Amino acid sequence: MCGIVGYIGHRDAYPIIIKGLQRLEYRGYDSAGVVLFDGENMRLAKTKGKVEDLKNKAESTMPTNGKLGLGHTRWATHGVPNDINSHPHFSNSGDLAIIHNGIIENYESIKKALVKRGYTFESDTDTEVLVNLIEEVKKKEGVKLGKAVQIALNQVVGAYAIAVFDKNKPDEIVVAKLGSPLAIGIGENEYFIASDASPFIEFTNNAVYLEDEEMAIVRIGKEIKMRKIKDDAIAYPNILELQLNLEEIEKGGYEHFMLKEIYEQPRAIHDTFRGRLRPDQGIIKMAGIDQNSERFLNANRIIIVACGTSWHAGLVAEYIFEDMARIPVEVEYASEFRYRNPVITENDVLIAISQSGETADTLAAIKLAKENGAFVFGVCNVVGSSIARETDAGAYTHAGPEIGVASTKAFTTQITVLMMIAMKLAKEKGVFSESKYHELLTELEGIPQKVERTLETNPLIEKISEVYKDSSNCLYLGRGYNFPVALEGALKLKEISYIHAEGYPAAEMKHGPIALIDEQMPVVVIATRKGHYEKVVSNIQEIKSRKGKIIAVVTEGDNTVKELADHVVEVPEASESMTPLLTTIPLQLLSYHIAVMRGCNVDQPRNLAKSVTVE
Repeated sequence: MCGIVGYIGHRDAYPIIIKGLQRLEYRGYDSAGVVLFDGENMRLAKTKGKVEDLKNKAESTMPTNGKLGLGHTRWATHGVPNDINSHPHFSNSGDLAIIHNGIIENYESIKKALVKRGYTFESDTDTEVLVNLIEEVKKKEGVKLGKAVQIALNQVVGAYAIAVFDKNKPDEIVVAKLGSPLAIGIGENEYFIASDASPFIEFTNNAVYLEDEEMAIVRIGKEIKMRKIKDDAIAYPNILELQLNLEEIEKGGYEHFMLKEIYEQPRAIHDTFRGRLRPDQGIIKMAGIDQNSERFLNANRIIIVACGTSWHAGLVAEYIFEDMARIPVEVEYASEFRYRNPVITENDVLIAISQSGETADTLAAIKLAKENGAFVFGVCNVVGSSIARETDAGAYTHAGPEIGVASTKAFTTQITVLMMIAMKLAKEKGVFSESKYHELLTELEGIPQKVERTLETNPLIEKISEVYKDSSNCLYLGRGYNFPVALEGALKLKEISYIHAEGYPAAEMKHGPIALIDEQMPVVVIATRKGHYEKVVSNIQEIKSRKGKIIAVVTEGDNTVKELADHVVEVPEASESMTPLLTTIPLQLLSYHIAVMRGCNVDQPRNLAKSVTVE
């Protein structure tokens, strides 16, 4: 949520900031703004709407020159989405400009104190309060901007990633982080600031990711100066070499990022197990498990915490771990786990799953687990992200950047990582025979080719989508391993097409949802031959007798369901545990085509953000 871009150096800042904001649009936002400083004047443009609206407004209303600038895409929290509440914000003197991602929880009490001291406010935001607090500290204490930021942040409660500059000291930008991501790109006599590396990857592949409660001052011609916000201790930048490349964050000829990312799944799954899965040697090599297998094998239970699509991947993992490794598993919404005073012990292992590695609720759950002595293992996609740094060990999915808000390859690569962990632990526990283990290793290695074959159903799914694009509701049903896939399919449809959809275990249909079924109700049923097939066929017959419209995802060659369903999409044969990697593909394509046909913004659905970095 929210996107931050900043630049200071020898280039014109404006085109860097605008392009950077466009690359951060996936994060979700409702307004955008930019401030530029040309050495004498600060020029501001901001507007409700998209970055393209900001670009048009800025270029028609002000000069866009200047070597220093800040840009922002805002997700409304305090104050409705409008031009005034958009960032950047100025201090009362007009000397300071700020952009902010996060929430200042005690802003109202600070605002009252500042009003008593003569400050006035144009917006309803907590951010305008923060910049004026910094200005008040700067004046009262007689300190430089960096020190004023530090003192002010020690007075606030909440989360933030900020960038602020003083027009009277135009050679520096001060940044700080607590709970929201912030990266500094290091170029030749220039610095880039952003919520992630995508805005500056074409200029440099060297970056510093701030840790929580760290601040930094970037000055032209000087090295980064970093300190701890709480105790003023010196912090030392850890400069990472980024693996991201520009091609990965472009559409590559596809109409939407979502479609591109759906089609990237064969490669993404392969990249996830490449170097780890070695069927010829009969091993799975994962450093995070190799070094900590005893913690898993001796655990009383595994607790999986996640949100959204990652939570659905966790549900699939529950079946995998309990079935293969015979380890008890509980799957929790991170947002609920942290607030219900859960029982956590030193003998528990917590697996935190997040595509971005920045999900606020998941990070809070990690902190809670660590405080109670649990071993914490992270599964995320973004190298250097907060979850990667906060966990005891972990594994990257190596899916590559996922720009579309609706997760696709994140889901399948997370399942791939979790399956390798479960298979590895099952082998160490002696649950598998040597032959069964080799059989599963070989089958997983072949999954990318089976996903390729499943993607060939796209023309058929596009035709099915045309039939149901005007539906108001949809049910998704599955059993066993494919119950979480039903939940994920329903989530995809509702989040990008705005059609109400619900996923259920197929047997639960009789406990309420069956009342909704009539000739207007499409029902998507996952009915692969592996796992409770006959019972799912019975569920389909119940739907058919009530005139429901059935879209069935079946195993290749299935004729039984074909005779009952209105539409059938076939996927290759696979072991039951691996069917979710295949059955989810048609559901992703179905949601995509329906959303496109309804004229929806597929990559940036309304009210949603790719990375939820605030509560």
